[in-house]
Amino acid sequence: MPQAIRPWAGTSVVLHDCSLPRAARGHVSGEVDRVDITIANGIVAAITSTQSPGPGAVDCDGGLVLPALVDVHTHLDKAQIATRTANPDGSFAGALGAVAADRAAHWTAADLRRRMDFALRSAYAHGTAAIRTHLDSDPAQRDISWTTFEAVRQDWLGRLQVQAVALIGPDQMCDAAFVRDTARWAARFGGVLGGAMGRHDGAKAAMANMVEAAAEFDLALDLHLDETLDPAAGTLRALAEVVLERGHQGVVQAGHCCSLAAQDSAEAHGTIDVVVAAGISIVTLPMCNLYLQDRQAAQQPRTPRLRGVTLVKELKAAGARVSAASDNTRDPFFAYGDMDMLEVFRELTRICQIDHPAQDAWDWLRSISAQPAAVAGFAHTGLVEVGLPADVIVLRARSWGELQARSPYERTVVRGGAAIEASLPDYRELDDLAGVLR
Repeated sequence: MPQAIRPWAGTSVVLHDCSLPRAARGHVSGEVDRVDITIANGIVAAITSTQSPGPGAVDCDGGLVLPALVDVHTHLDKAQIATRTANPDGSFAGALGAVAADRAAHWTAADLRRRMDFALRSAYAHGTAAIRTHLDSDPAQRDISWTTFEAVRQDWLGRLQVQAVALIGPDQMCDAAFVRDTARWAARFGGVLGGAMGRHDGAKAAMANMVEAAAEFDLALDLHLDETLDPAAGTLRALAEVVLERGHQGVVQAGHCCSLAAQDSAEAHGTIDVVVAAGISIVTLPMCNLYLQDRQAAQQPRTPRLRGVTLVKELKAAGARVSAASDNTRDPFFAYGDMDMLEVFRELTRICQIDHPAQDAWDWLRSISAQPAAVAGFAHTGLVEVGLPADVIVLRARSWGELQARSPYERTVVRGGAAIEASLPDYRELDDLAGVLR
């Protein structure tokens, strides 16, 4: 059996013989360097070529060191409800209905706080340092959800940086007064303005409402767009056109954007060009999109033929900022997942085939670290650099192949130079949500 990294006391240590991807230091390179990382008082004090270890050094035996990771698109308010209110057929429509029913029946402050905390304990133990969550923000729910979120965020100060996005529906996005009211609400909590829209006749007007409200209240925008394989869905393009027409300078991110993968090459690349010109960042949610998209009703069984993810390689090649994130965890939109960004990275590799050319593969590490950290404006940078806090993950895996091959991943999570003592919460804590064991 492999030997785990031995624990150490305090916040000062030398991590000897680490494999550090250059992408972890912000470089566009697929290379990995063997280094020693000196940590003093919780800060990375030096990164040097591996030398003979001094007394007290922790031998990493060639193990990878990655920055603590960033999960820039989650749904903490929905987390862990799949055993209580299941998606009846695994479809997108089934998920919408199941979540609406569960929200109306169960989303009290106590229920939300318990499930949010479970999700954050999972993320923290896995090595995530910063999270952005979307919160369903219909007026009937938002007071409970946002005040509960704020209490949870205070609970986690100093351990996890957490942001929230006000999530509203397509028809609500078409109502300018409703959008302004939602923006005002999000601003009260230092939040982000968001919404979800696929194919819709009012897409251009809705995007104008969102951009105008974001500008008025000085908010970032983070939207679920074109989460469908309908090639006629063009809400992403509508958003990009509005951003350019209005000269909007705020931060804008769009998630999902699945319809790009169903469009012909000319149309898709035309949209990508406008997205890049508008400076819109893209976040792909590979596990959830693979789960939902191209799923057929059980009465008409058919193996899915399309992966459902957006065109991450084409977007990145064109100059767009592309991140990857967890999205939903154990809820009707995605019945699995554990808030583990290493799992997301592994599935991104398989689903989107980002492992070739091999010399560029490690550059995708930035999609779960420095890239989303910059887009969301987190204090945590998602980098391993001299002068920055020593917030890292030390792995037994020594290479890309070893990291991608074996799960669960042996890791030591280091925050502020100290190896944290945090274990994953047991699902048995949530048995009473379902009333039965599942």
